[in-house]
Amino acid sequence: MGFAIFKFHPRITAGIKALGFTNPTPIQSKGIPPILEGRDVLGLAQTGTGKTAAFVLPILERLLAGSHRTLRCLILAPTRELAEQIHEVIRELTPHTGIRSMTVYGGVGMQPQIEKLRAGHDIVVACPGRLLDHFERKMINVSKLEVLVIDEADRMFDMGFLPNIRRVIAKIPKKRQTLLFSATMPNELNHLVTEILSNPVAIKFGHSAPVETVDHALFPTPEHLKTPLLLELLKRTETGSVLIFTRTKHRAKKVSRVLEHEGYAVAELQGNLSQNRRKESLNGFRSGKYRILVATDIAARGLDVSTISHVINYDIPDTTDAYTHRIGRTGRMLRSGDAFTFVTSEDTDVVRSIERVLKAPIERRMLEGFDYKAPSQPRNKRDSMPRSNSHAHAHKKEHSDFRDQSSQHSGRSKPTHSHGKSGGFRHGRDEKRETQNNSEREISRNSVKGSYSKDSVRAATSDGQGRAEKSFGDAHKKRKLSGHSSWKPFGQGRRRG
Repeated sequence: MGFAIFKFHPRITAGIKALGFTNPTPIQSKGIPPILEGRDVLGLAQTGTGKTAAFVLPILERLLAGSHRTLRCLILAPTRELAEQIHEVIRELTPHTGIRSMTVYGGVGMQPQIEKLRAGHDIVVACPGRLLDHFERKMINVSKLEVLVIDEADRMFDMGFLPNIRRVIAKIPKKRQTLLFSATMPNELNHLVTEILSNPVAIKFGHSAPVETVDHALFPTPEHLKTPLLLELLKRTETGSVLIFTRTKHRAKKVSRVLEHEGYAVAELQGNLSQNRRKESLNGFRSGKYRILVATDIAARGLDVSTISHVINYDIPDTTDAYTHRIGRTGRMLRSGDAFTFVTSEDTDVVRSIERVLKAPIERRMLEGFDYKAPSQPRNKRDSMPRSNSHAHAHKKEHSDFRDQSSQHSGRSKPTHSHGKSGGFRHGRDEKRETQNNSEREISRNSVKGSYSKDSVRAATSDGQGRAEKSFGDAHKKRKLSGHSSWKPFGQGRRRG
C-alpha cells in the first residue's frame, strides 16, 4: 500500500512521489496516524529514521484545508542547520500546494526575515533566540497558530534553550496541537513534557540507541598519531562521503587543512564560520563537491546526507547521547554505514558507557603496517599547517622563487655583479634592507610575546643606536642625494598601500 494508506491529498502525494518515497519508515507508520487525528505526540526515535517527514506530512495535510499566508504552524529547532533541513523537506513536499515556509534564526540580518513575515507564510521554522527577538519587535503574529513542533528537544535542553522555549510557549495560543520529537529523552525533559503536552501518544522507536544499520569500530591510538592514522585510514578504505567529528573548532580547522594539503576535497563546519560559509560547506558536501566534511557537534543534528558512508570520530564524544547523534549521520533510512572512533587511554570510561548502550563490546581494530610507536614530532613542526585556500602551493612556490632570487643579491652571498658604482650601491642598499627586515622581524616576534615596547625595539636592533636606525638614516641620505626628497621613514607619515 505504501503512503496510499494515509489517504493524503493528491497535491501532497505528488510531492511524495517526486522525492521517490515509496514505503513509510516505522516511525512514519506509527507517527502519522495520531498526528492526522490531531493528537499531541511524544516521539522518541533515532536520527536518520524519517522523523522529519513523519510530522511534516500530516501537518501539510492539515494546512491544506484552510487559509494560506497566515502563520498556522511553528517548528522550533536548536540549530540553523536543522532549521534549514526541515525547511528544505517542507519546500520539496509542497511545490503543488501553495503552502509557504520560511526560516528564522540568528547570525543573519533581521530585515529580510521581517519582510518575509510581513508577506505571510504558513509555516515558520525557527531557533528560539531569534524568534523571541521578532516577538519583542511585534513582527510575528501567532494568533492563528494551530500546531507547535519542538524538534530535538534534548538538544534544546543541552544548549540551555529551555527558558526560551517556555517564553515562546507563553506567547502562543493554549489551544493547539503540540508535537515533541527527540532522538533521546533525558529525565530533565519530563517536566516540560508534562507542561506542554495534553494526553500525548507516545511513540518509541529505537529510543536512546544508535541505529542498527551501522557497524562500529574503535581504533586505539596515541593522541599525537590521530592525524597520521586518519590519513592512512582514508587511503585504505573505500568510502562515499565521509563526516569527521572533532571536539573543538580549532581542531576541525586544523584537520581540514591537513586533508586539503593532502589533496582531498574537504570542507569544514564549525561555529566560527559565517552563515554563508556554513551553507556553502553543507551544500557542497550534499552535492558531492566535497567528499569530506570536518565538523564539530554543530553538524551532529540537522545534517541529512544519504550518501554518508562513514562517520569518523577523530575525538570521542563526551556522552553516549552525543555518540548516538554523531553516528546517526550514517546508516540513514535503513542504509548501511560505518562508524570509526579514535580512542586514547583516557577514553576508557566513555567507551564502556557506549558499549553498555549498544549491549555489546565494540571491535578494536589496528591498521597493519602502521607505526603506532612513532614519536611525537617537535611542536613547531607539528603545528605548522598549510594554508587553507586553493592557492597554497602556488603561494609557497612563488615565495620560494622570490627568496631564491633575492638571496643572490643579499648580504649572505656574493653578488654576481659587484663591480662598478651602480652595482656596489645596489648591493649595499639590499644588505641594509636585509638588516632592517631582520630587525623588524625581531620586533614582531617580541610583540607577539607581549613584550613590545621601546626597550624591546632597542634590544632588537642590537648595539648602540641600532643597525636598523643606521640603515634608515643612510638610505634617507642617499635618497636625498638622488632627488627623492619626499621619502619618509616608516611611521613618519608614510602612507600604506
